[in-house]
Amino acid sequence: MELEYPSDLKYLDSHEYVRMDGDIATIGISAFAVDQLGDIVFLELPEVGDRVTKGETFGSVESVKAVEDMYCAVTGTVVERNETVLETPEQLADDPYGEGWLLKVRVEDASELDEALTAEEYRTQVEGA
Repeated sequence: MELEYPSDLKYLDSHEYVRMDGDIATIGISAFAVDQLGDIVFLELPEVGDRVTKGETFGSVESVKAVEDMYCAVTGTVVERNETVLETPEQLADDPYGEGWLLKVRVEDASELDEALTAEEYRTQVEGA
């Protein structure tokens, strides 16, 4: 299966992605991470109003294979979380970059993303190309 790496996103080494829209960051996990995890059975996410900090964990994703922490690419306040994927986490596999988003965060300093990977850098890292 050919995995996608949308070029409008920024990526972390730990497989999270960020899509900026003004000062709102939509955060999720990459198709590569979803593929590696296999069947996702549970997600743990912060509540709306919680503060998240760049480089720190903001939740976890549990599959039949493993439990992995998820790390935040930005510092800010959670303004929305995807209740649909919390209720049916297997939907993450269907559309990780669209309906499978996890959090929306009001970002305090967008320059924090300057260190994140571009789609091409991330593809090279995960595929070893």
